[in-house]
Amino acid sequence: MLFLITIYVNILFCLDLRVVSVALDKSARESDKLSLLSFKDKIAQDPLQVLNSWNDSVSFCEWTGIICDSNNQRVVTLSLEGWRLAGSLTPSIGNLTFLTGINLRNNSFHGEIPQDLGRLSHLQYLNLTRNLFSGEIPQNLSHCLDLKVLDVVYNELVGNIPNQLSSLTKLEILGLGANNLTGAIPPWIGNFSSLLSLSLAMNNLQGEVPSDLGRLSRLRIFKIFANSLSGTVPISIYNISSMYYFSVTMNHFHGRLPPNIGHTLPNLQFFLGGINNFSGPIPISLTNLTSLVNVDFKENSLTGQLPVNIGKLRGLIRLNFGSNLLGTGEASDLGFLPSLSNCTSLQVLSIDNNRLGGELPVSIANLSTQMWILTMGGNLLKGSIPVGIGNLVNLTLLAIEENNLTGSVPKDIGNLQMLRQLFLSRNGLSGSIPSSFGNLTQLISLSMAENRLEGSIPSSLGNCRNLISLNLSHNFLKGTIPKEVIGLSSLSISFSASHNSLSGSLPLEVGDLKNLEELQLSENKLSGRIPSTLGNCLSLERLRMAGNFFQGTIPESLSDLRGIQEMDLSRNSLSGKIPEFLTKLSSLYFLNLSFNYLTGEVPKEGIFRNATAVSLRGNSKLCSDDQELELSACHEQGSPTSGKSLSGRDVALIALAIVVFLPLSVFCTLYWLRCRRRNSTTTASPSSEEWHSEISYLELLKATDGFSSDSLRGVGSFGSVYKGTLYKDGSIVAVKVLNLHERGASKSFITECNALRNIRHRNLVKIISACSSVDPQGNDFKALVLEFMPNGSLEEWLHPNIDEKHEVRKLSIGQRLSIAIDVAFAMEYLHHHIQTPIVHCDLKPSNVLLDEDMIAHVGDFGLAKFLYETTESIQAMSAGLKGSIGYIPPEYGMGGQVSILGDAYSYGVLLLEMFTGKRPTDDMFKDGLTLYKFAEMAVPDGLIQIADPRMLSAPKQDETSDAIYKYASQGSSDETRLRECLVSVIRIGLSCCRPSPGDRMLVKEAVRMLQDVRRSNPEF
Repeated sequence: MLFLITIYVNILFCLDLRVVSVALDKSARESDKLSLLSFKDKIAQDPLQVLNSWNDSVSFCEWTGIICDSNNQRVVTLSLEGWRLAGSLTPSIGNLTFLTGINLRNNSFHGEIPQDLGRLSHLQYLNLTRNLFSGEIPQNLSHCLDLKVLDVVYNELVGNIPNQLSSLTKLEILGLGANNLTGAIPPWIGNFSSLLSLSLAMNNLQGEVPSDLGRLSRLRIFKIFANSLSGTVPISIYNISSMYYFSVTMNHFHGRLPPNIGHTLPNLQFFLGGINNFSGPIPISLTNLTSLVNVDFKENSLTGQLPVNIGKLRGLIRLNFGSNLLGTGEASDLGFLPSLSNCTSLQVLSIDNNRLGGELPVSIANLSTQMWILTMGGNLLKGSIPVGIGNLVNLTLLAIEENNLTGSVPKDIGNLQMLRQLFLSRNGLSGSIPSSFGNLTQLISLSMAENRLEGSIPSSLGNCRNLISLNLSHNFLKGTIPKEVIGLSSLSISFSASHNSLSGSLPLEVGDLKNLEELQLSENKLSGRIPSTLGNCLSLERLRMAGNFFQGTIPESLSDLRGIQEMDLSRNSLSGKIPEFLTKLSSLYFLNLSFNYLTGEVPKEGIFRNATAVSLRGNSKLCSDDQELELSACHEQGSPTSGKSLSGRDVALIALAIVVFLPLSVFCTLYWLRCRRRNSTTTASPSSEEWHSEISYLELLKATDGFSSDSLRGVGSFGSVYKGTLYKDGSIVAVKVLNLHERGASKSFITECNALRNIRHRNLVKIISACSSVDPQGNDFKALVLEFMPNGSLEEWLHPNIDEKHEVRKLSIGQRLSIAIDVAFAMEYLHHHIQTPIVHCDLKPSNVLLDEDMIAHVGDFGLAKFLYETTESIQAMSAGLKGSIGYIPPEYGMGGQVSILGDAYSYGVLLLEMFTGKRPTDDMFKDGLTLYKFAEMAVPDGLIQIADPRMLSAPKQDETSDAIYKYASQGSSDETRLRECLVSVIRIGLSCCRPSPGDRMLVKEAVRMLQDVRRSNPEF
């Protein structure tokens, strides 16, 4: 009986335990659900509505991204990779105690990584890469002892690598790269005996690499590039035989590469150590690493020669030893080239800027037909260019400049129809330019300067309709300049044919170069008049035509070159007076008209105020009272050609003229002023000789069809803009009608008139007239008449209306770069090139207008401020919060004075917006995240991901930025250049809009840097 009672009691006890267990399991599952809902609450943006499934209609184990254990229904995996989620990570995630894996890769999570993750004792996989996490790496992760993957690459984490993480001895992947980590590499990482991949790249780590890392015997991937590490790479690292990816690029390492490296790294495929200071010879044993596909040690101090049998590396795709000290100038230096014909997959061979000598072997024609980059410039090569080089039909870049090459240029280079850049300058090449170059229809840059080329410029070059830079200077070319070449409208960077023997007149087709920045034709035998069509080259910044036989006067049409900076017309046969328009070219800072036959008095305004910026020597009939110009004084001699004093009869005649005509002139002047005051009651036009003086309300009413809705083009803060046609001359204009009921509108009208009345620049909206009158109801009426911009505002291009039925307009990266430079030119002019500097105070995309040629013009000066100089600083005549939200510099909001640094801030924001496609007021920017931080966090390697996908040359227009990133990361030359271009532009934008005014880059500096970017990336 006692036995039966004992069994009964045990059964009851077990039943109670089971009931308790069921209750506990239910409570735990409810805790998981609440934790997930807390996670959802922290999501600020869910554009793909992936979390819509997270509701009570189904079990949380069926929610998107959730995997539960089949036995107890507890959450074991949270995986939401690439769903574009934005928000912070809730600490409640620490309650999901059964979690073994978290994957939030490729989203926009921000804020700190919660320390509560340390409560997940079963966690094995944590991937938070490509987000916006900030703060330090949580120390409590040290409690996740089963962790095998810790990957937080591409975030904004700061601080040192916590020593507490030394407990994670089961780690197989440790990815801490692309953050802002500081301090040294901890030696205890060498204790992670299971580690397969270590990425510490793109941080601010310093010090030396611990030799303890050599104990990572299973390591396959080793990335520590782009830090500030120094010293030598420990020999023990080179002994990790399992390694196939080794990159220490962009540090401060020195020392030699181990001679036995070919025996210690048998599995190595990527061997990357560029931009360091490695010295000594390239190990011969390198050729034993037959798995190598990419070897890049550019910009070091390596000496000696490349191994003769380097062709043993048959799988080689990229070989780059550019900018080292290789070679001795002897023929044996190129002994390695024949063996490279075995590398049938070779795409890139860069050995430029070394000391390699010898003649190019004929075997160069046997290199891989897959090759698309071949750079050998800056060496000591001699002999001729082998004819068979035309076999490399996929070349896009061929650079053999700055050598000692002789002989003629092979005609079969014309077979390289994929070629985009060809550099043959600074050699001793002779003969003619092959007409077959006309077949290079993809060519964008051609430089053959400083050779001994003869004959004429082949007209077939006119077929190269993508050419943006052509340099044929310093040769022995003769004949005329073909109109087909000088009329290549694609030329936008430079056309240079100076220092030749070209003759004849400059073709009228030069006027087709509307986008050209530089025209160099100095030191030739060109004659005739300077064509008036040259004034059509509206983008021209440097015009150099010295040392020719040009005759006649300087054409008035050159007054349209509003952006011209340098003009050299010296040593010609030009005559007539110095044109007055030269005083109004505000961008001009160097003018050379010396040794011509110019006459008359030298103007006193504009550039002529600065004698050091002007050269007028050798014009014996010019006079000036400015002694620094070293010309005859006008007030002493009357004219430089007259050496006689006035006779008594002359004096009497002059006196009689004064007596008769002076009263008459005074009377006429008084009468004119009286008439002007009378007319001003109906039509007021701020003084400018270029403005129409008699545009009335009725004319504007007629021009805009009664200010109809069909004519309306936009509505702004202080009024509306209409498109109109003036009936007098049929010109199309924009009419900005002020809404005088809006507070500040009248002041805005006066400000804009005052700002624009005396300034002219090709990148500012030109004001044609102003009307101040009354309408038929007797209400005050004020309007500005401006030049019409057919392509609308930059705002419409960056943020098009998706409801429009017609195709959405897109701006390429090249167009955006040109527009950015145009805007910078305008701001530089306002800040530095007028007598009283102007601060725009409202620079934003809607105030940047685009003409028919997509040239940008800055408009809307209703908030502009004039500046005057004090002994300490430039201060505003009035201050206050001015501008538009998102573009206003922070100091204005705190009562700071208006300054050109405020405009620099607005320009920086504009630049970031142009290349990311994000407004500074976008909904995603909250909780401390701004456009500035958003862009800053993506520099350098995350920029493709945040770039406006509509400007990227993706295979499909609808390709997402993530897909583009994957495509770009494959390493093609175009995408590499795209990334480099974006990095440069975004860094300029960030430098302009730094929070502290004292840290900002001025717009005039941004102009120069952006121009360098455009010159370095002509293909865009």
